[in-house]
Amino acid sequence: MPVTNEDIAKIFDQIADILEIKGDNPYRVRAYRNAARIVGGLTQDLCELVERGEDLTKIPGIGDALAKKIVEIVKTGSLRKLEELKKDIPPGLLDLLKIPGLGPKKVRALYEKLGIENLEQLKQAAQEGKIRALEGFGARTEHKILEEIDRVKKAKSESRILLSHAEKIAGHLVEYLKSGGGIREIQVAGSFRRRKETVGDLDILVISDNPALVMDNFVAYDVVDEVLMKGETRSSVVLKSGVQVDLRVVPEDSYGAALQYFTGSKAHNIAVRKIAQKEGLKINEYGVFRGEEKIAGATEEEVYAAVGLPWIPPELREDRGEIEAALEGRLPNLIELRHIRGDLHTHTNWTDGHNTVEEMALAAKSLGYEYIAITDHSKHTTIAGGLDEAKFREQIEQIRRINEKIDGIRILSGVEVDILEDGSLDLPDELLAEFDIVVAAVHYKFDLPRDRQTQRIIRAIRNPNVDILAHPTGRLIGERKPYEVDLEEIIKVAARTGTVMELNANPQRLDLTDIYCKFAKEMGVRIAISTDAHTADSLNYMRFGIGQARRGWLEPDDVINTLPLDKLLKFLHR
Repeated sequence: MPVTNEDIAKIFDQIADILEIKGDNPYRVRAYRNAARIVGGLTQDLCELVERGEDLTKIPGIGDALAKKIVEIVKTGSLRKLEELKKDIPPGLLDLLKIPGLGPKKVRALYEKLGIENLEQLKQAAQEGKIRALEGFGARTEHKILEEIDRVKKAKSESRILLSHAEKIAGHLVEYLKSGGGIREIQVAGSFRRRKETVGDLDILVISDNPALVMDNFVAYDVVDEVLMKGETRSSVVLKSGVQVDLRVVPEDSYGAALQYFTGSKAHNIAVRKIAQKEGLKINEYGVFRGEEKIAGATEEEVYAAVGLPWIPPELREDRGEIEAALEGRLPNLIELRHIRGDLHTHTNWTDGHNTVEEMALAAKSLGYEYIAITDHSKHTTIAGGLDEAKFREQIEQIRRINEKIDGIRILSGVEVDILEDGSLDLPDELLAEFDIVVAAVHYKFDLPRDRQTQRIIRAIRNPNVDILAHPTGRLIGERKPYEVDLEEIIKVAARTGTVMELNANPQRLDLTDIYCKFAKEMGVRIAISTDAHTADSLNYMRFGIGQARRGWLEPDDVINTLPLDKLLKFLHR
């Protein structure tokens, strides 16, 4: 499989990590961090652009030096600079960065002061109480390190990947299989089709008049690392990325039954099977049977209908009430990407974004949006170049001028204001009142005790200027756990204050979770599905937020950025 944008971004991040561990020039570190952020935020496939010989420097933020490095990575799968830097540090040292709370500076301290070179040595030092003596650590940090080491090892063994990564892998593979011929219908099932935030393996179903050709092409795919089995109608491989893929060729009259069965979830299928049994039916991947007679199987719709159910959207199939809702005619009319009219959390090059206000607006317009909110960071977030009061007023004026210049899109002036440790906000109320929209977020002090973190956020959302609480738990999937917080209590308070909860559509966040989206809906709290885009291309992350929203039973009326502009402004009291 070709190198993905995510692969390229990880290489730049690794270089930045090593440079920081070595105590290198902060400007060099920042340059590689910026490179990772630019590449990671693109929706254009850099590998395809390189293969077509296109000029990468036409992409905002990519200069000659960065373009050359990207080309090297695409053509070789690595970067000579990274391989050289890896020789300067012990091979296990970078694994320490997988522990939440251990950034490059702390890893450097552990290495220099205690000689720790890998996770095993880190665990031993923590068990012996050596880490707490280091400046900036303490007993609590030491205890958390022990907890996180076990979690990291467990996560490694479970080997799940982000939905966004799975999407790229599946997309390349499906296109490859289609190009080989013999395929009439193909679909990826499993947790991927249910739009789970992480995916373990991929299940692909095919209708084909030439199964042998399809299987030959499948096992010959150039990124197959190991063929686990090859049969006439089923084969299984492990890709070089470590992802297992199972491919099944199924008869046309069983395709719907197979799609329903292999989409899952297991709990959902068990619940459907119980209903079938009550009707004297048997249901499996081949169809629905009354005795020996097959009565359904070609489509999912007829499979569900045969057991007395309407078709249930894949995102709901988790046995969390969807069966009961289906039986009672209460299934939600789930939100779709076409319902979204704008993005309410984006960044520009005024802070840590990479496009201008105008470029972000034009990108939003090209997506058919009516509006886009520019919500750059406030001054406390120094690492992102947060703006002070004077700079924000300059930006508000710039937005006003651009709004006069561009037709067909309204730019909303906004801010992602920091929630300080005591729950107060990083900017004065007088300025917050001038914005069209105010998004509040926690960006530091993730380790506060649960009750303090909860009260911190509650105080912030009680400020009448706050419209939206951004990425409410602060999690980064696979990298940073949610902070300890009573989110149910926060949502209940939000119901009283009228505060909107954000569903951050960045595939590494997807914060709120599906469970809390559903809880917020039940409490009458509205949701904003926003991308937190730091590049124009990242506005396309919206599709991941839509998948999560559908898993959370959200309908268009539950989401404020389905509103037309006039109704949105009325909702925001602006």
